[in-house]
Amino acid sequence: MSDTPDILKKIVARKLEEIDERSANLSIDQLKAQLDDADAPRGFVQSLKDKIAAGQSGVIAEIKKASPSKGVLREHFVPAEIAQSYANHGAACLSVLTDVDFFQGGDAYLKQARAACSLPVIRKDFIVDPYQVYEARAMSADCILLIVACLTDRQLADLNSLAMKLGMDVLIEVHDAEELARALKVPNPMIGINNRNLRTFDVSLQTTLDLLASIADDRLVVTESGIHAPEDVALMREHNVNAFLVGEAFMRADEPGEKLAALFA
Repeated sequence: MSDTPDILKKIVARKLEEIDERSANLSIDQLKAQLDDADAPRGFVQSLKDKIAAGQSGVIAEIKKASPSKGVLREHFVPAEIAQSYANHGAACLSVLTDVDFFQGGDAYLKQARAACSLPVIRKDFIVDPYQVYEARAMSADCILLIVACLTDRQLADLNSLAMKLGMDVLIEVHDAEELARALKVPNPMIGINNRNLRTFDVSLQTTLDLLASIADDRLVVTESGIHAPEDVALMREHNVNAFLVGEAFMRADEPGEKLAALFA
């Protein structure tokens, strides 16, 4: 954790404050009591596998209003409309940003997107505490993101275990070989490789290609960041990477789903 990039340290520090604020308003026991009212999980990994088994790309299409580096990506931001557009044009799953301070996301956005279609949804946030895992399930998330760069080995294992116990899938995200080695110790079928360097913010698809040899065939590899053209998709699929998380490329399009269909035609 001492090697964590400054931006992540800043975000995690804010997350810990946010958890304190939220738990003061709604205790973890009160939160657990809400789980019975949540919709049943929809099977995030299975949806990706079904697409891939049918010979298609498994696309996790992202609903994201803004980013710390790019600012606002989409002025006309209606999560339900975007979700329907993605569902109509072949997405396997949705990714919804719920971080408020850095990505202008919100819990309501996830609920609106999920209610608008039948696709499973990942809560894309910086999850560092069990409280947030219970929160994710209470808002009917089907999957959570765990970023190795901002977790200890114990946190990673415990949060992964809790999410699975609650019926959710987990996308464990890595950026390099060291993080991958840590991630592979955790019993989980899905590994996300983020092609963005957290220190320089440079993006290279070579990151995914370089790490593939270390990953057994029984893990589903999701490549993240830097997928902008059909050639990028073709490169990944040539190397048997068939699951993709794509956001910014779609968010700037008038009709996000049509952009998705064109990219993965």
